[in-house]
Amino acid sequence: MPKFSLDEKLEAIRRYQRGTEGVKSIAQSLGMNHEALRMWIRQYESHGVKAFEKTYTAYSTAYKLDVLNYMNENGTSPNEAAVIFKISSPGVIRKWRSQFNEHGIDALNSKKKGRPRMTDKNKNLTKKQEPAKDSMEALQAELERLRMENAYFKKVECLSSKQGKITKQDKAQVVYELRHEFPVVALLKLAEVKRSTFYYWVKQLGKPDPDAGLKLLIQSIYEEHQGRYGYRRIRDELFNRGRRVNHKKVQRIMVELGLKSVVRMKKYRSYKGSVGKVAPHVLDRNFHSGKPNEKWVTDITEFKLFGEKLYVSPVLDLFNGEIITYTVGARPTYSLVSEMLNEAFKRLSEKDKLLLHSDQGWHYQMKQYQHALKKQGITQSMSRKGNCYDNAVMENFFGIMKSEFLYLNKFESVDHFKQELEQYINYYNHKRIKSKLKGMSPVQYRAHAQLVA
Repeated sequence: MPKFSLDEKLEAIRRYQRGTEGVKSIAQSLGMNHEALRMWIRQYESHGVKAFEKTYTAYSTAYKLDVLNYMNENGTSPNEAAVIFKISSPGVIRKWRSQFNEHGIDALNSKKKGRPRMTDKNKNLTKKQEPAKDSMEALQAELERLRMENAYFKKVECLSSKQGKITKQDKAQVVYELRHEFPVVALLKLAEVKRSTFYYWVKQLGKPDPDAGLKLLIQSIYEEHQGRYGYRRIRDELFNRGRRVNHKKVQRIMVELGLKSVVRMKKYRSYKGSVGKVAPHVLDRNFHSGKPNEKWVTDITEFKLFGEKLYVSPVLDLFNGEIITYTVGARPTYSLVSEMLNEAFKRLSEKDKLLLHSDQGWHYQMKQYQHALKKQGITQSMSRKGNCYDNAVMENFFGIMKSEFLYLNKFESVDHFKQELEQYINYYNHKRIKSKLKGMSPVQYRAHAQLVA
């Protein structure tokens, strides 16, 4: 194969990257082997232009062994290993492999250049006559190193599968467990842990955990709320119980304990186009309310249980996030909304001037709904078409309810579901604390506001 300059190699690679020509066609036009061109491309993708810089490296025996061990452990071909280790030709690696297979580790030792002196020849003759003690010792040392790596990474992998991220403390613990089997210095080098760090954590192993009580309390709060609380609400609950703890520490402990809040899901959409009169967007995403019964939001969500669908229609007060009332039905009929309205109106007094916001669902465009609001002197507001953020608070509540209630429980029947839903709404209003409510539940916050006023 002819020799190519750096510019010629880069031009060939650019031709391939343009995507108009294949490897074989480019190689044929240059009069070279297509596998060699593939090597250029891989080397360039891994190391850039530096891959083609000429280097005159004398590879040590240990380095050669590392390359061969990497190939054996990962099933890598000489071509791939040459790219990874930035070796000019895979033929060099094939030669190392052949030498090692035929003559062992001694064959990988670098030979001195030039003609050997007569004294060197005599020494070589005497070495051949003596048992190859050095080669056996080197081979045993290499086997011991591989055995140490295997034992170390097995323990580390076991820890990572249990708790995810591996810390320096975990690495120090693994080194401590293997210290009778392998040299500590070699283990620390493998783990990339400083000697001082290792001995610091060894001293901590015998000491009691200062956060043991806090961990038990966090675990109990998490289980009491069935995994519904994240680290911020658990921090607030701890504060309510007289424990002032930084939220970062709570988060770290929850990660250690494997505690994580549940996820959110999508909701049912009741939009069916323009079927009546659409009200203006009066709320204008101003979700703040200075007093109870000033701004309410409502919507409908869907549950799928026992091969059937159930629909829930709640109304929420933006002042404290409290669920004023709700209705449940097997079909999303208008009666689902009208019954909800009749119950919600019982909470109003003559002094209340209420704004009730919804999306553009067909229920809220009906004349009956709009007439019921007008009769009570309530201002109607609607989200803009296809914009869920205009009713974000209600969307947020549905996500919380499904995450904390639906996906964490098993129901025996539809009636059982309704009973549990009633208990959850009661829990949400009276017990579930919120950060924006100063660590209080919605009902507690409303009572506190009325006392202050």
